[in-house]
Amino acid sequence: MLRGRGVSSGRVAAPVVHLAPPLPEPDPDTLVPPADRDSEVSAIEWAAVAVADQLRSRTAQATGETKAILDASRLLASDPELVSEATALVRSKGRTAARAVWETAVVHEKALAALGGRMAERIADIRDVRDRIIAEILEVDMPGVPERDDPFVLVAADLAPADTALLAGGRCVALVTVQGGPTSHTAIIARSLGLPAVVGVADAQAIPVGTMVLVDGDRGTVEVAPAESRIAEARASANTVGFDGVGALSDGHRIPLLANVGGAADAKAAASAHAEGVGLFRTEFCFLDRAEAPSVDEQVTAYRGVLSAFPGRKVVVRTLDAGSDKPLPFANSDSEDNPALGVRGLRIARRRPQLLDDQLVALARAAAAEAAEVEVMAPMVATVDEAGDFAERCRSAGLDRVGIMIETPSAALLAAELFEVVDFVSLGTNDLAQYTMAADRLLSDLGDLNDPWQPAVLRLIAAVGAAGRAAGKPVGVCGEAGGDPALAPVLIGLGVTSLSMASRSIGRVAARLQELSVADCRRAAEAAISAISAGAARAAASSALDGG
Repeated sequence: MLRGRGVSSGRVAAPVVHLAPPLPEPDPDTLVPPADRDSEVSAIEWAAVAVADQLRSRTAQATGETKAILDASRLLASDPELVSEATALVRSKGRTAARAVWETAVVHEKALAALGGRMAERIADIRDVRDRIIAEILEVDMPGVPERDDPFVLVAADLAPADTALLAGGRCVALVTVQGGPTSHTAIIARSLGLPAVVGVADAQAIPVGTMVLVDGDRGTVEVAPAESRIAEARASANTVGFDGVGALSDGHRIPLLANVGGAADAKAAASAHAEGVGLFRTEFCFLDRAEAPSVDEQVTAYRGVLSAFPGRKVVVRTLDAGSDKPLPFANSDSEDNPALGVRGLRIARRRPQLLDDQLVALARAAAAEAAEVEVMAPMVATVDEAGDFAERCRSAGLDRVGIMIETPSAALLAAELFEVVDFVSLGTNDLAQYTMAADRLLSDLGDLNDPWQPAVLRLIAAVGAAGRAAGKPVGVCGEAGGDPALAPVLIGLGVTSLSMASRSIGRVAARLQELSVADCRRAAEAAISAISAGAARAAASSALDGG
């Protein structure tokens, strides 16, 4: 039994296939005569254009967050700086075209590695584009996702966005990687494709090709050569659980089950899955491919695409959450030493207030044009003053329902005071766990710390729930914890009033909640927050529910 970090839920069994290895490093000793250097420069330029065109074609076939991430890779291939640096190496040092691209990529990789954390996640993107350009130059096949006729589990050190997106419609049924974290591109696309995924599995690449494995994206485990009975169980559980559009406990207590979306395609899929609304519209995913800020008109069009899928139902829109693992050229500085603790989310308005004001104007116009019930919330809030200023800006723009994300311990501890200036809060459990435990959520080595089951995190959630009850105002969850059928009852017992998640998780969460009453949920919550470790909290909650 190998253990890692489950980043996309589900259980599936299939034989292992390894990702094809990257291209070998081009020979550093080959020198190009001055007379031949122009042709090498042309090879780089034409190869970069060809790769950008290939990625553009794949982007056109993708949807939602996958589309945005692929388009970001296309922009990387089109980056004039990358091409100019490589061609300069050809002209000045006589490097071959392939070697020049390789050396240029190494420089960019080292710069990202020095930044660490989330920025280091983009190293896989750099290497992917590097290999694509070099393969084009050398006129060889591109390594990557293999083609198979039968279902398989793909095992790799890491996956680039273009690789992961190519899995759509293929025979891959699960992903296992050595590297990566819950907000890496691999995790995001795996969830959007509905593929179970486990990252941070140290010994994954030692599994022989063809070996049957059982991947459990909920528990974060990879069972090698499981018994036939285990395989049968996994195949039975793989069937999608339907949802009738009404989230409720066994005693009739209503718990709205909402969807997390990144754009119009995601919203349509969520509506088809009978989500009761949208609990998190990640507006930044509409603009990951932009070097310049989108105009108000462009934003209105993008927002209406989501709102139109939910007439008469709630859509909670998060304002731009750029920075940290999702830097945007028009919003973020490249010079921050610690972007996770830097100018991200609402803090961008300190430097670029017009970005926020334009977004609120666009949201108000989109809301007026559609029938959805629009609510707006700000990410990365730490003080009551920040929340109050945001609420005032929203209401001045014509947006009446205003909330904030609870992602920092400060916001959780100030929840009672925050409810005096906002109408609702939504818990971002991914970041709340990261900041509470001082553990980068992308580092697999710290996966045991970065866990929403940690008692310290649960106790902060309990404080927010209590403040919500006292104020008579809603407390939602839109982090990954909301889609966990085991954790959902605990969250409700702690005072959470709605859950938002990937749309394909809604059926399983709904089915679990229908088995439990409010009293059951409160009993599980009390047991979990009294525990002294994440593992003990899980066990205590399970025992409380089984014993009830």
